[in-house]
Amino acid sequence: MAEEKKAGGAAPAEKKKNGRISSAQKRDKQSLKARILNRSFKATVTTAVRSFEEAVSKGDKTAMKQKLDALYSLMDKGVKTGRFKLNKAARTKSRLAAKIA
Repeated sequence: MAEEKKAGGAAPAEKKKNGRISSAQKRDKQSLKARILNRSFKATVTTAVRSFEEAVSKGDKTAMKQKLDALYSLMDKGVKTGRFKLNKAARTKSRLAAKIA
């Protein structure tokens, strides 16, 4: 019978090589590596946001300040490396800062 497909599509290791041309294969390999790094970084940011919101709900002022500073740093690094657009980072930082005020 037919195999069931996963919701996320083919896993990176199972992905078929695209193209015969070596430059196309290299580009495919580079984009796969970039995608993995981008997803990992965005997951780190999401975890940091969740951690910050936890500190806000507990009302711990020092933890909130430390976590917000760490988030600012992560968002700025994401903009610098091209993982986030400038306005997205500014909007996110603004919304998180408003939760403290």
